Amino acid sequence: MTSHRTRMRMIERLRNQGIADEVVLSVMGAIPRHLFIEEALASRAYEDVSLPINFGQTISSPWIVARMSELLRASAPLDKVLEIGTGCGYQTAILAQLARQVCSIERIGPLLTRTRIRLHKLQIRNIHLKHADGLRGLPEACPFDGIIMTAVTTHIPPILLEQLVVGGRLVFPEGSQKQNLCVIERNAQGYTKTTLEEVNFVPILSGIVKK
Repeated sequence: MTSHRTRMRMIERLRNQGIADEVVLSVMGAIPRHLFIEEALASRAYEDVSLPINFGQTISSPWIVARMSELLRASAPLDKVLEIGTGCGYQTAILAQLARQVCSIERIGPLLTRTRIRLHKLQIRNIHLKHADGLRGLPEACPFDGIIMTAVTTHIPPILLEQLVVGGRLVFPEGSQKQNLCVIERNAQGYTKTTLEEVNFVPILSGIVKK
């Protein structure tokens, strides 16, 4: 269940589900998702489901990771990307292959510690991980040409939008009872928002957890 052949079956399923960016598919085919999941659940790593990763968090389904990555990339190379919600680091690892530099914020200290060790073992070097409140973004490292939020919110703080370059995009789930994937693009005149398919994410929270 953790073989290369199993990953290739996942990639073919993602194509059939409408993921068209072959760069994203190639990266997802190369990164072993089972290494980011608790051993007891590793046999389900390549199913199209989200799975628990402790601390009340989940790893998103392969389709969600592929779709958000595809929307963020928009068929063009990425320079500097901000991820809000490092989690287990799977989306971080994908982004690290799609962008020159990835900054990723996680509010849960013990989860970030585990993930930092995991990504180091995988020798992923072009990432900067920070224990902080993701709703503030990372003003000291901006601007970003892409921002991805891996938990649902009801609104985007202006401080985050200001960290996008002109031409940059923010991909995030929005809603409460009903959630939708959304894209906000920054242009010379301001911002435009596109609402896409229905999704289901855990809610984003403010503040940090140290223990």
